[in-house]
Amino acid sequence: MSSSLARPTHGRMIGGVCAALARRFHTSPTTMRVIFLLSCLLPGPQFLLYIALWIFLPSEDKARTAW
Repeated sequence: MSSSLARPTHGRMIGGVCAALARRFHTSPTTMRVIFLLSCLLPGPQFLLYIALWIFLPSEDKARTAW
């Protein structure tokens, strides 16, 4: 398994950020999505961080072709 962080092409809901983080931390994507939704109840830049990760994390197919 690769240790690089890339958004998967399958199993994504919106941008695949939660699925990528779930794969990296060895948990289910549903758990990551629930954690993200619960974190939205707290003040902070959660949505900006999600959008930034969506922009800067490569898609899995593009990450594969880069090597």
